[in-house]
Amino acid sequence: MTTAWQITTVIGDEWQSPTARTLRLALSEPVHAEAGAHVDIRLTAADGYSTARAYSLSDVRETRTVEVTVERTEDGEVSPYLVDVVEVGEPLEISGPHGRWFTWNIEDAQPVQLIGGGSGIVPLMSMIRMRELWAPQTQFNLVYSIRSPERRYFAAELRQLTEHNRLPINIFHTRVAPEDDIRPPGRVTADELIEATIPPELQPVIYICGTNGFVEHCATAMVAAGHAAGRIRTERFG
Repeated sequence: MTTAWQITTVIGDEWQSPTARTLRLALSEPVHAEAGAHVDIRLTAADGYSTARAYSLSDVRETRTVEVTVERTEDGEVSPYLVDVVEVGEPLEISGPHGRWFTWNIEDAQPVQLIGGGSGIVPLMSMIRMRELWAPQTQFNLVYSIRSPERRYFAAELRQLTEHNRLPINIFHTRVAPEDDIRPPGRVTADELIEATIPPELQPVIYICGTNGFVEHCATAMVAAGHAAGRIRTERFG
């Protein structure tokens, strides 16, 4: 881990939803980031004013490039620029990677349960990608809660993983559901979480990322289902 700032270059981008964009950054210095880590991105105005925000890495498979996926916050100082303004070829200043608690090591063979709400899928996606490359034998399971189908990040990649039986995925829609979804939209319940996740007797490490309310709800449900609190790792935003 490093706290030094470095200048990166945006070398690619992809829209994940109407309000979320992925940026691939070429690094001036190589880094070795663990899946689940984040970086700080700093913007500096012409008058010298600067501000920085933390963003999870969605891809850490390479050492000379990283990927961040950013959801626009309407009253934010950094995310509107990253989502709507910065262009491929332009520089961005970052520090990191940071974070140790909410990270997954590819050498850890324990089952992994991922639970993401909205943009909380971002650090979990870095874990999924690293697992596919370096530890495909490790048991993974994903529960993904989103408002509506168009809010699904990494849709094509997740669909491919499902079609090839690489990753069990349960998607719950809270506001609008697809026409062919037999489940009406609504908050994922504790019973649904228990049914969709790895059982406690297999002792999975559980990673939960999302809003405060979502994380509290899911963590409480997992403990009530019999999972040890010490095996539950959480990351919150908002």
